[in-house]
Amino acid sequence: MEIIEQHIKNLYSKDKNLQGESYRTLMKLTDKPVGFVYDIWDTLLDILKNGNPTGRSTAAQLLCNLAQSDNEKRLDKDLPKLFEATKDEKFVTARHTLLSLWKVGIVNSHLLKKVLKGLEKRFDECINEKNCTLIRYDICCVFKKMFDNLLDENIYKASLKLIETEQNLKYKKKYLTVWNGSKR
Repeated sequence: MEIIEQHIKNLYSKDKNLQGESYRTLMKLTDKPVGFVYDIWDTLLDILKNGNPTGRSTAAQLLCNLAQSDNEKRLDKDLPKLFEATKDEKFVTARHTLLSLWKVGIVNSHLLKKVLKGLEKRFDECINEKNCTLIRYDICCVFKKMFDNLLDENIYKASLKLIETEQNLKYKKKYLTVWNGSKR
């Protein structure tokens, strides 16, 4: 556990190399269920709120990875914090968070419903944001990633329903390209 704690501390570091090394290590470790999930959970939430942009991005991605280990169902109350991070002042941080949410959605049907609802809300509310088109495209990618893992036709239908709300035909076509070559 000492090694894990050191890697978590490194996420606060101003040394980008140290941060990157710890990021890669922690992402690899949490790629499968782990027992130390709650030893680092609150620290990750703190970094998500108070860390530098790289730390916030890493914390969000790790929390998404840890969804599969969350036997206490803490994501039920903490998922809104991840969705809030999809609006981070640093777009790259927001984007990394958004693109990791599929890992939460595939854990169980309860979280899938919450993620789908959150993505639908985010799709609608980003309309006046600077990077709206990219955000919407990324949301479609998250839907596709969940679909590829769960092969749930309802995910596909929900994505198409969102895409149909796009008024600009050019962007609508772009969003639909996500589904090209789909396993469906």
